[in-house]
Amino acid sequence: MSTMGPGGEQPFSGLEDSSVDAAVLRMLLGSQLRRLREAAGITPEGAGYEIRASRSKISRLENGRVKLKSRDMTDLLTLYGVTDESVRSSFLALVKQSNAPDWWMEYSDILPDWFEPYLGLESAAATIRSFEVQYVHGLFQTEDYARAVTRLRRKTAPAAEIERRVALRLRRQGLLSRPDPPRIWSVMDEAVLRRQVGGPVVMRAQFERLIEVAELQHVSLQVVPFARGCHAGESGSFTVLRFKERDLPDVVYLEQLTGASYLEQRSDVEHYLEAVDELSSEALTPAETSSFIEQIYWET
Repeated sequence: MSTMGPGGEQPFSGLEDSSVDAAVLRMLLGSQLRRLREAAGITPEGAGYEIRASRSKISRLENGRVKLKSRDMTDLLTLYGVTDESVRSSFLALVKQSNAPDWWMEYSDILPDWFEPYLGLESAAATIRSFEVQYVHGLFQTEDYARAVTRLRRKTAPAAEIERRVALRLRRQGLLSRPDPPRIWSVMDEAVLRRQVGGPVVMRAQFERLIEVAELQHVSLQVVPFARGCHAGESGSFTVLRFKERDLPDVVYLEQLTGASYLEQRSDVEHYLEAVDELSSEALTPAETSSFIEQIYWET
């Protein structure tokens, strides 16, 4: 399939393969829409006006955060001067492919709008680097630990809702054992291990899980012990996601109580990459970390 853009490029070479993840495809489509808009000299506000939307929606479309509608794609292609019918047909076919249902839509009743984009990024990432100051990373939590954390955050929620949220968190962990798992490099403050969540029995099981996960070839766990003093993670937890597709920028994910921020500006990303590099250098090595967790296990 050839989908030549206005500059003669072939932005979608290989994407006719149906195995391309829908979340990745949305991001790649958005990246190409940004290129076409900039090549046409049109502002985000102008593009938004054309499809009866706001500047922020154009930003979400170009970042792959929301699903594209065929009508919006048709209008934008016309606005950007893409008139070749074969090219337009290819774009529209990819829009349809990118709108395949994501597994997490089974949990749409309890899934916050601001968290849904993260699930797409997480499932598509080739590398996930994180720093945690409060809780064990969601990808490594045991069922009982996840339940205890969820109850802390949702004190008045019905039991059925709690269980749905726990099931969603556990379902995310499937990427650890899939054929092409991401490389995960997770650094945590010692406070994560010392903070009692769910009681001693739950914590001991969680320590066992961390030691087990640390043995996976694609996972590196590190702890910054209290003895190291202040560190580069004083601003709180964060995650940096990187993708194998060259067209996709790194993304920094910052979660708050009632929302989240997604940073893609290179200067912002570099700041967090420097922070996680510094944290990794200050932390115990992965081997030392496993021994450290075992020590706390026997103290609990």
